[in-house]
Amino acid sequence: MKKQREFRTVRGYQMLNMENKSLTSSMEDYLEMIYRICVRQGYTRISQLADKLNVRPSSVTKIVQKLRKLELIDYEKYGTIRLTKEGKLIGSFLLKRHEIIDKFLKNIGVEETRLKDTEMIEHDVSINTLKNIHFFNEFISSNKDIKERYDIFRAEFDNEIDLIYPI
Repeated sequence: MKKQREFRTVRGYQMLNMENKSLTSSMEDYLEMIYRICVRQGYTRISQLADKLNVRPSSVTKIVQKLRKLELIDYEKYGTIRLTKEGKLIGSFLLKRHEIIDKFLKNIGVEETRLKDTEMIEHDVSINTLKNIHFFNEFISSNKDIKERYDIFRAEFDNEIDLIYPI
C-alpha cells in the first residue's frame, strides 16, 4: 500500500517536477523575458536579453540555443530572436504565472522582497495552487473591504509577530 503523502526535500520536489518538464527554471526566465520584450517590439537580441536579465551575453547565447532546439524561438547567430507560436503560448503563460504570484504577494503585504520571492516561487508552484492563488487574487479584487480589513489587521498584528518570530 502506497502512502497518501510522501515528504521530500525541496530539491526532491523539484526533481519530481522535472520528470514531466523540458524547460529548466533558467530557461523559463529567459523565455518569459523574451516574451515580455517581443510583446512590445516583436523581437529581441542577445545583448538586450543580457542587459534585462543581468547576465553575460555568452550565458544568453547558450540558453537561446536550447530554446531554439525546443522550437520555442527562431534565432540565427548574431540576428534577432523571435518567438514561435508555441514559444508565444508558453511565454504568455510564464508571464501570467509571474503576475499572479506577484499580485498575491502584494495582496498579503510583501513589498521589499516581492520580486525575489516571486522569482523563487513561480518555478515550483503547481498549476492547481496557481489557479487557487488566482481565484484568491480575484476574490480580493472583488472585495476591497476584505483587503482593507486584512491590511488593518496585519498592521496591528505586525508588532506582535516580532515577539514570536524575532529573525
